[in-house]
Amino acid sequence: MPSGINKIDFSSSDDIRKPDKKVVETVIVGVTKVARLTVQPGWVWKECIAPVVGTDSCQANHVGTVVSGRLGIKHNDGSEMEISAGDAYVCEPGHDAWVIGDEPCVMLEFDASAAASYAKEE
Repeated sequence: MPSGINKIDFSSSDDIRKPDKKVVETVIVGVTKVARLTVQPGWVWKECIAPVVGTDSCQANHVGTVVSGRLGIKHNDGSEMEISAGDAYVCEPGHDAWVIGDEPCVMLEFDASAAASYAKEE
């Protein structure tokens, strides 16, 4: 049945990755791959993802919005920022990140190349 409206539920994703303290679920929405990232308290990029991808800092370009929780980010240029529920963000390649507080941080990301490859082993 063709329809002008489509709905995709993340629970039906056939691309789910579960690196340490994180779940990455991706779905195709129209022509865009969208990712839902859920990171647990205690998650730190350098400890949980660096061993998987083999780089000193995250080399993904992230474009998204925070649904819940808080995340600290430090870029290789020395800039540092906290993002939290309701924030939209762009985070250029070359950064570390960590969950702040006792609540998981849930983000939706819309950069198709990052969503397609994030946390996959090289």
